[in-house]
Amino acid sequence: MVNHLMTKVQSYGLNKAMVSVFALLAAFLLTNGLPTVQAQNKRVLFYGDSITAGYGLDKEQAFPALLQDKADSLEKDWTILNGGLSGETSAGGLRRINWVIQQPIDVFILELGGNDGLRGMSTDDSYVNLSKILDTVKAKYPQAKLVVAGMQMPPNMGERYAKAFSGMYPKLAKAYDAYLIPFILEDVGGIKDLNQADGIHPTAEGHQIIADNLWEDLIKILR
Repeated sequence: MVNHLMTKVQSYGLNKAMVSVFALLAAFLLTNGLPTVQAQNKRVLFYGDSITAGYGLDKEQAFPALLQDKADSLEKDWTILNGGLSGETSAGGLRRINWVIQQPIDVFILELGGNDGLRGMSTDDSYVNLSKILDTVKAKYPQAKLVVAGMQMPPNMGERYAKAFSGMYPKLAKAYDAYLIPFILEDVGGIKDLNQADGIHPTAEGHQIIADNLWEDLIKILR
């Protein structure tokens, strides 16, 4: 086949040096196949409060870093960004969103609202703030996939309030055609041994469980 290719090339009147180059290229392709296109790096931003930030732990123990470790170990070309800030509210998140998304992102995961709930803030106000955050991301990166990570309130906040609060997240996901993670603290929230002394913030073991759960979501989102 290489000799056939050389004959074809010679028919175009190229000199012997050029023919030799084409012959070497043909032989390489026959041996190694066509070069493959490398997968494009996917940038995933977790934008949240102390849960994302890993309050009380080293940043390497927080679930975004654990997800990055897993992606690296499996040679996934993903960059997992930690945009968490302890104590952040939906209003605070809205104020800093433009600064945080200066670099392109492929997936935006919104994990905010918990501090609003603990302060008894109006769920209507929280919903508006979270909506504006998603609007900002969508306007700047229309191709980015949006993800809404839900939170729940403890019973002492009142049944009516807790129901209205948890209902914000499915409503947001539906309005923005976003992927919904119903409860980011699934299998961790309310379990004493998986939370720090305050009963709110996960331990290192708790973050590992969160990372394991979120890994399955990321696989679906980035498929």
